Amino acid sequence: MTDSMSDAPMDQKAPIDTAEVAAAQPPVESDDEQQAAQRELELHKDKYLRLAAEYDNFRRRAVKERQEAGWRAQGELVRGLLDGLDDISRFAAVDPGTIDSKAVIEGMQLVEKKLFKSLAGHGFEVIDPTGHPFDPARHEAVSTAPAAHPEADGVVAVCFQVGYVINGHVLRPARVVVSQWNGA
Repeated sequence: MTDSMSDAPMDQKAPIDTAEVAAAQPPVESDDEQQAAQRELELHKDKYLRLAAEYDNFRRRAVKERQEAGWRAQGELVRGLLDGLDDISRFAAVDPGTIDSKAVIEGMQLVEKKLFKSLAGHGFEVIDPTGHPFDPARHEAVSTAPAAHPEADGVVAVCFQVGYVINGHVLRPARVVVSQWNGA
């Protein structure tokens, strides 16, 4: 029994389907069609380059505007602090022999009040959580103290250092001692 493949000569090739070859090759275009396609390609390339440049300019302008907005906000904040800083400068120029210590303390309290009022106008808040429940997002526990009763468990007993918040963002957490009920 002989195999039909072995009977065929080795150098004989399978017939070529001309329809497949024609479909695989791109259609032949005339010179006018090629020039029109080239013009369209150049038009799309130019449009793409213009859009890319426009986007790059927009991105740079947005970064610049964001920086300028930050600088304006800082300027407004500092402008609000200038009166308080001027008052501190006037205190520094006072002759200690001509003024009593009570007047200096009262003056500094007024300056502090003025500065905090100015800062409050910019969304600034002081965190003094004494007597309130401990909040780890706004407070930093530095120690614990025994609570007198179970209801005081987790309540801030002492505030060592006040914290600060501006527009809802914690600038510095308050450093506190937290009461802890031990069941005694």
